[in-house]
Amino acid sequence: MKAIAVHPGRPHSVHLREIPKPSLADIPNGRGVLVRVLQIGVDATDREINDALYGNAPDGNDYLVLGHESFGEVVEVGSAVRDLKPGDLVSCTVRRPGTSIYDQIGRNDITSDEVYFERGINLRHGYLTEYFVDDIEYMVKVPQKLRHLGVLSEPASVCAKALEQAFLAQQRLLVWNPQRAFVLGAGQIGLLATMMLRLRGIEVFTVARQRGPNLKQEIAEAYGAKYISSQETSLADLARHVGKPDLIFEATGSAAIAFQAMEVLGHNGALVWTSITGGQHKVEVPGDKINLEWVLGNKLLVASVNGNRRHFELGIQALAHGELAYPGVTERILTNPVQGLDNYQEMMRLLVEDKSALKVFVNVGA
Repeated sequence: MKAIAVHPGRPHSVHLREIPKPSLADIPNGRGVLVRVLQIGVDATDREINDALYGNAPDGNDYLVLGHESFGEVVEVGSAVRDLKPGDLVSCTVRRPGTSIYDQIGRNDITSDEVYFERGINLRHGYLTEYFVDDIEYMVKVPQKLRHLGVLSEPASVCAKALEQAFLAQQRLLVWNPQRAFVLGAGQIGLLATMMLRLRGIEVFTVARQRGPNLKQEIAEAYGAKYISSQETSLADLARHVGKPDLIFEATGSAAIAFQAMEVLGHNGALVWTSITGGQHKVEVPGDKINLEWVLGNKLLVASVNGNRRHFELGIQALAHGELAYPGVTERILTNPVQGLDNYQEMMRLLVEDKSALKVFVNVGA
């Protein structure tokens, strides 16, 4: 069967290849689920792996199948599977267990191992293929009525986990009740975070570089947020005008902005970093000022990576809630479909060259 893969460590090696079709026999104890791929989301992670910034092939292979944002239809289940049946829609988690205590209790998303395993990213093949098989433990059911949003399950899980981590950590304050949030970045993660924060009744300012009017502004404002162009208003000016935020959700991919956010967070506030800023770029920060204000202001920095099964469930619940509260808005994030695995070069072109591409995804069997 067909798959889109790279040779990790070799820049711009993305290619189409034939790989064996998986079967339930690949998963022991009758726990396997065979899935026909419908759609796979792709993002900056796939682009950066193709740029050879990170990523490793599974042992015994010189290639890595890309794709960590999965959505498909169950074809066949093993004898021990009770909660899924053929025809069900599913997404699949990304991290796989290592050896740490966190992995042993099902929290492989926060492993303390130096070596980690992620499908489509590091040491495990991804989902950009026609079929995949995995253990029922990593499968998450998607309601049939969310079929049009199923490919956003993984990005939604990232946002759901990041917000959960911030709220859990802020229980230290006993009465934390954030009223104002800045969301930095208006890609898929920033917009989904905007939606989830608005569902909590929080006033949201979604900050992105591009001046309006534009699609990102339309989506953010349809969620009830205020869209701010950083070319017109700096973070410092925004905080002076509307007040410092109780919560900042950073999703820009810019180290400079990630650190700038530290300068505008309010007292007892939480800053959540979700973006990966690969490379060697250096930024200067007012270290003494930040240190003073953060210590005296009881401020919190939380870093969050991809989620486990429960975070996928929370993300899918948020997508469903968002459809009820803001009908038809979230689907507008899905801007750039690519038809079929054969068009992998167009997929990569959109990721690299098309700055207007909000969300690129591959229609495999949809």
